[in-house]
Amino acid sequence: MSSATQIPVSEYLETTFRPDREYVDGEVLERNVGKWEHARIQWLLALWFGRHEAEWHVIGSTEQRVQVAPNRIRVPDLVVVRPGRQPDVLVDPPLLVIEILSPDDNYSGLQERCQDYRTMGVETVWIIDPKTRSGRMCLDSGWVAAERLEVAGTPMYVDLNTLFSQIDTPFAS
Repeated sequence: MSSATQIPVSEYLETTFRPDREYVDGEVLERNVGKWEHARIQWLLALWFGRHEAEWHVIGSTEQRVQVAPNRIRVPDLVVVRPGRQPDVLVDPPLLVIEILSPDDNYSGLQERCQDYRTMGVETVWIIDPKTRSGRMCLDSGWVAAERLEVAGTPMYVDLNTLFSQIDTPFAS
């Protein structure tokens, strides 16, 4: 069994990885890179939020580094924040974090990432599963399955049936 190499967070922040990697307690972790449906959903979500930025008064990004704790930096699939100049690594909690499951993701790793976001202060985390064509919202009461994912107190939402209908058929309504 090989042991992981430990590096300081400062070294991680000065290093570029392709694809980007997460940093957890001194260890640089590879992320599962999505396959077609993962990438397609990420694209569709970015388009959706991009079309609604002015209306919802938000901006977003894909694969943005988020420092959830002094020794933890996560790289979620999408983040949504309030407009304004953003640092290279987000240190304030995003309004919304979206994780799209990859075929190689496991439940314990997903739970740990989501707990990191919640501990940081992210109020809304969405998990979207391309394989089962389902989604969940992490709320104070726990994980709630829903066909319409929403951010409480905002107009932000995504209708999953519409999203999934566009995976293979562009321009579906």
